Amino acid sequence: MVKNNLRNESTYISELIIHGIQEKKGNEIVRLDLRNIHSSVADYFVVCHAESGTQVRAIADSVEEEVFKALGLEPYRKEGLQHAEWILLDYVDVVAHIFKTDKRQYYGIEELWGDAEMKYYQSA
Repeated sequence: MVKNNLRNESTYISELIIHGIQEKKGNEIVRLDLRNIHSSVADYFVVCHAESGTQVRAIADSVEEEVFKALGLEPYRKEGLQHAEWILLDYVDVVAHIFKTDKRQYYGIEELWGDAEMKYYQSA
């Protein structure tokens, strides 16, 4: 029963992250469901991109605000804030990857986790 509640919480966190991205017009939002992949490090990855470092930072701020407002959670770890080319917000079971467009194409996260079920979302 506890495991099911944790899965529901990670799904909810991923939805909050998606909403935060949509609020700042993140591009090509995709949620990778990693729960059925044995070697996965999280339940979900949420990936998007933006055209500028300023927008990448704004999206990251919006994601943090949405998750904190709803659940009072801060990211366990944050990476990439200084250069704003790839910001990673780690909520343990859900990880948000916010890329500048060229970096997303270069690193190809979706291809690395090709076995994951992917769900695409529209920008708001």
